[in-house]
Amino acid sequence: MDTRAADASVARIDRLLHSERVVWLSTVNADGTPHLVPIWFSWDGEALLIASKPNAKKVANLRINPSVMLALGEPDDDFDVGLVEGIAELPTEPAAAVLPAGHLAKYRRQMAAIGLSADEFLATYTQVIRIRPTRYLRWHGRTAPASETGAMPLDRRIAGAVRRVAARTGGWIGRPLQAT
Repeated sequence: MDTRAADASVARIDRLLHSERVVWLSTVNADGTPHLVPIWFSWDGEALLIASKPNAKKVANLRINPSVMLALGEPDDDFDVGLVEGIAELPTEPAAAVLPAGHLAKYRRQMAAIGLSADEFLATYTQVIRIRPTRYLRWHGRTAPASETGAMPLDRRIAGAVRRVAARTGGWIGRPLQAT
């Protein structure tokens, strides 16, 4: 992929990370089978932050294998969505200490609809999952996706942040950031 197309793919994913309300999180069960769930998240420019019940299946999976894949965006006419590979960490601090203030504000309406207060949310979803992206992948159908038109401005901070995280992982994830 040429640099311009890679930059456009990164820019699309950055836009999705800032605008989407749900991300699909894929982890790996102990027997090697996939586990996929839709989940609320926050993006701080370097990592996705997810609040979970501490004994959830996804948390158990991440204790064994921290590799994840995320899917973002509604498939448009040609399935132009964003995919992100990453490494998950399970901070020991409670969600109330780790989640950004905007996380609860982002989901205020959905929590109210199910009768869940902010205090109940923080008391129930105490385990934070921090996911640091290591690679972006573009996914689309047969035509050139809208993300390759160059219409979106590139947020170079996200590309730099992902490169720094990939470099800090010591290479065991197998490759530095690249769009494929």
